[in-house]
Amino acid sequence: MRDENLLKELTQLWGVSGFEKEVAHFIEKEAAPYADEIMTDAVGNLIVLKKGSGGSHGKRIMFAAHMDEIGFMVKKIESDGRLRVCNLGWNWTGSAYNGRVRFQNGTVGVVSCQGTIEEAANNAGKLYIDIGATSKEDAMKYVNIGDACGYMGEYLSLKNDRICSKSLDNRIGCYQLLEALKENHGGPNDIYYVFCVQEELGCRGSKPAAERIRPDIGVAVDISPAHDYPCDLEGSNEVDGGIGIKICDPSVVCDTDVVQAMLDCCEAQKIPYQREVIDKGGTDASSMNLSRFGVRAGGIVVVTRYPHSQSAVASKKDIEAGVDLLQAFSKYEFQF
Repeated sequence: MRDENLLKELTQLWGVSGFEKEVAHFIEKEAAPYADEIMTDAVGNLIVLKKGSGGSHGKRIMFAAHMDEIGFMVKKIESDGRLRVCNLGWNWTGSAYNGRVRFQNGTVGVVSCQGTIEEAANNAGKLYIDIGATSKEDAMKYVNIGDACGYMGEYLSLKNDRICSKSLDNRIGCYQLLEALKENHGGPNDIYYVFCVQEELGCRGSKPAAERIRPDIGVAVDISPAHDYPCDLEGSNEVDGGIGIKICDPSVVCDTDVVQAMLDCCEAQKIPYQREVIDKGGTDASSMNLSRFGVRAGGIVVVTRYPHSQSAVASKKDIEAGVDLLQAFSKYEFQF
């Protein structure tokens, strides 16, 4: 793997949806030596430009990887010190139950449930967080209404070059953009490496970023749920199946020319790939696709098991194949 320590550091940063500043500051420092221009916008997106040589076929390409991770926000503090919460992004109550979370100020707690976890039925309103407080007044010394927390989940190396960690969704994409930026030594296209905010809350960050950049092509760089293990989903996504080239999801039908360019890149460079179709979920490709007067959209995804939990699992080989595809796609000479 190019720089596994970089990926590890990215996964362990705290950056719940709407609170991505720590992640953005880290990425900006990593990107600065390789960028032609860096800018931020009012909502918190980090936009890194690597200029191309231009020419008649030069395009403006926006790669969008979101910095945010799922979490919870405190909506009420009970008299006994328990913290009642609501979702920031989609959380599986089953995976959150008895899990550990950390607040931005370092306060940690354990997630539990009013009644049985089966009764919660993915209703975050049934969950509470125990920080060890003995009363409402005691709890408010450490946490207040509106404070957010994210999962604790250390970075682990598994067998067969697979990894496990919290926030692989979508620090994998952030890692891939950084590595592709470092290896971008020029080409015909202007490449905008965009590290977006609030994707988990409805693909919010990529909307103003795309309006600002006005790309010819917008590509979401994200993860996608695996289908190769017993779960609630069905499809063809496989861990170790290569980088996923998005064809369609409920939020976007990818541009056929963009998809073909990705397929051409993989075939020419012998990059392992798989065609990706999902019938639940979506990515920032949807927001870019519908920005301004419309943008040709595509997606590059790493198939991941147990997403939206503190213990997601992915393949190093698939992650690296994604960097390879970003590099090849950046240099592609488009004919439209």
